[in-house]
Amino acid sequence: MIDLSNIKPFASGGNRNCYINPNNANTCIKVTKKEILEKIKKDKVWYKKFRSNESFDDNLREQLAYKQKAITSPIDNSIWDHLAKWNGMVNTSLGPASETELIKNDDEIAETLENYLFREGLTDEIKLAINSFEIWLRKHHILTKNIIPHNIVLKKIDGTITLKIIDGLGCSSFIPLPKHSKYFAKRYVERRISLMWSRINWDLTGRKGDWK
Repeated sequence: MIDLSNIKPFASGGNRNCYINPNNANTCIKVTKKEILEKIKKDKVWYKKFRSNESFDDNLREQLAYKQKAITSPIDNSIWDHLAKWNGMVNTSLGPASETELIKNDDEIAETLENYLFREGLTDEIKLAINSFEIWLRKHHILTKNIIPHNIVLKKIDGTITLKIIDGLGCSSFIPLPKHSKYFAKRYVERRISLMWSRINWDLTGRKGDWK
């Protein structure tokens, strides 16, 4: 068991806290916040309230998302060019957790795309990085939920920025046709890319109105 009792999270999302693994500083331990599952279930639309608590657990959903065909049967090793590796589920003093690769730059935890955009704006350098990321999404048909800038970090390789997904994998379609059809997967990916740009523009223009 991994003891996290005396460790503070380095990041906190809506549903999970993120810790540096005390046994391996190159991995991230994601722990679901206490009492969050019941709250998530309570806030869902009526027909989703009949689902089990486990179906709302981000760790279990992440485990399932990493089993998608694009990752388990990849075209080539470039599947990991823009994706943090997943090591599996682990037991911790705070409960079951998901363990993933911790993206770093010179021993510092990589900055999120959100932080970069707020500080630097949409620079030519980041436009190139996003373009490379889009090409990768289209090549592999990676299924993600909405691509939010705080779920992407910047890995610097030989002076070039490479975007890495650290959270948000999975298919959000009510009927999961993209999981079983290349045609629908392609359409799904294009929609995620379009929404990604909507979110980026929303972030950069003061977050007014509905970003979708």
